[in-house]
Amino acid sequence: MEYLFTLVLGALAGFLARWYMLRRDYRQYPSYPQGWAIHLFLGFIGGLIGAVIVPALMERDFSAVSFLLLAATQFREVRNMERNTLTAMEATEMVGRGSGYIEGIARVFEARNYLAIWVALAAAVVSQLFDPNRPLQIVGGFIVALCLAWVLNRLMQGSVIGEIADVELAELGFDGPVLQVNGVHVMNVGLSDARRTWIEKGLGAVVRPKGPDAKATLGNIGQMQAIAHDVISMIGLYMDVGEQEFVPVVRRERESGSLVMAIVPSEPDADAFLEAIRRVPVLEGAIRKPLSSRAGRMLD
Repeated sequence: MEYLFTLVLGALAGFLARWYMLRRDYRQYPSYPQGWAIHLFLGFIGGLIGAVIVPALMERDFSAVSFLLLAATQFREVRNMERNTLTAMEATEMVGRGSGYIEGIARVFEARNYLAIWVALAAAVVSQLFDPNRPLQIVGGFIVALCLAWVLNRLMQGSVIGEIADVELAELGFDGPVLQVNGVHVMNVGLSDARRTWIEKGLGAVVRPKGPDAKATLGNIGQMQAIAHDVISMIGLYMDVGEQEFVPVVRRERESGSLVMAIVPSEPDADAFLEAIRRVPVLEGAIRKPLSSRAGRMLD
């Protein structure tokens, strides 16, 4: 019972940190309340593990510490759970996320449980330092937990397309039945009615990388598919099931490395379309930095 208050405070701090990092945005995932229940429970387990580390170390029970660290490694199963769930959901998507996007989401959910452990550990350490002054334990523990959760959450946030590329509107046109964006052939549209719809309601954009590193990153197929998926998640899509002629397309311009995108949105708002592209996250697995190599610098 000597460390009960520290355990409760640390576990609660870890749980609240996981709650703070759990949000539902335009991607509508995780679902509410089922998905939240799973992740909040795992966050509580992570908080409990982080809080127990302090009493275990103070009692010099290093076998218990080893066991706790071993238990923490089981959070990698969270990644498998998320990967399997999102992969199973791919068949229900008009435009799939792609394996690169799914793997990135799965990594984030796994990492956030480790962050809950760090926050709980920090709160438990502060609580033990101020023991038995209850007001200082509570105030100090939660201030440290809040600051650490905010910092860690900020560090977890990656770049977005708007930070590595310039996004501009591009003209749509047809070369016979072939749809073009900024002069780049993107797809064949056979039906005349579909071509008319593209001209009347379609929007095109060009994504110009700001440097060689950005150019290499945008050339990743997973990143291109993530752009298509996220854009339709934010601004909607005109197509119905089976209407392949209206599938949003992202293609790469071979000479410049720029990307072009064509879409028939549910509402043809050009500003919203460009902003949606700029807000697409840069996938962790897509990031390339050729300029960090000697050969890459020679080509620059």
